[in-house]
Amino acid sequence: MSKRLTVIAAVVGLVAFGLTGVWAFFAPRSFFDTIATYPPYNRHLFHDLGAFNLGLAAGVALGLGGRRGLVVGLGAGSVAAVMHAVSHWLDRNLGGRTSDPWLITLFALVMVAATLVAWQEERSSRAA
Repeated sequence: MSKRLTVIAAVVGLVAFGLTGVWAFFAPRSFFDTIATYPPYNRHLFHDLGAFNLGLAAGVALGLGGRRGLVVGLGAGSVAAVMHAVSHWLDRNLGGRTSDPWLITLFALVMVAATLVAWQEERSSRAA
C-alpha cells in the first residue's frame, strides 16, 4: 500500500511541477496574472521559475522510471540548467551580464555530459 501511495504522490508531483513549469516558462504573463499576482511582473523571473519546475518534474519522472539517485539528481539538474540557459538567451535584453547566457549554457552542457556518463555507468552496472 505504501508503494502505491508513493507512486501516486510522485505522479501528482510530476504533473504539478510539469504543468506549472510549462505554464510559467511558455506563458509567463498568464502565469503571473492567474497564479503569482505579486507585483511587479518580471518575465525573466517566471522563465526561471518554469525552468526549475521542469527540472523538478524531470527528476520525479526519472525516479518513477527506476533510475538511480545520481542519474535522477543529475538529470533533474540538467533539465533545469538547459531551460535556465534558454531563459537567459530569451531574456538577454532584460538585464544581467552579457556573459550570463554563455556561462549558464556552458554549465548546462557540463551537467548534460555528467548525466549521460552517469546514465551509461548505471546501464553498464545493471547489465553486469
